[in-house]
Amino acid sequence: MDNEKRFSTFADFYPFYLGEHSNRTSRRLHFVGSSIGIVLLVVALVTQTWWLILAGFVQGYAFAWVGHFFFEHNKPATFKYPRFSFMGDWRLWWEIMTGKIAF
Repeated sequence: MDNEKRFSTFADFYPFYLGEHSNRTSRRLHFVGSSIGIVLLVVALVTQTWWLILAGFVQGYAFAWVGHFFFEHNKPATFKYPRFSFMGDWRLWWEIMTGKIAF
């Protein structure tokens, strides 16, 4: 029997997400990976080099997963909550950009 809490809303999930990203180096890696992903998406759209979209996802997740496995020492929420985790990545990115969360 699975005793883990299941999240039905993003509002309920996000505090859990933040707890899984308490290590500053991990947050920085998430931010860098997401930023690279954005740049690759824009370049893909401008140049119509579509494989760069996939490269953007790979880069974003590679940086984030290094943060989890080597600095947070936990499993990425992507494995259990892919949609909420993706949303959390971008909210974290925005909150770092706007200074709400320390870089």
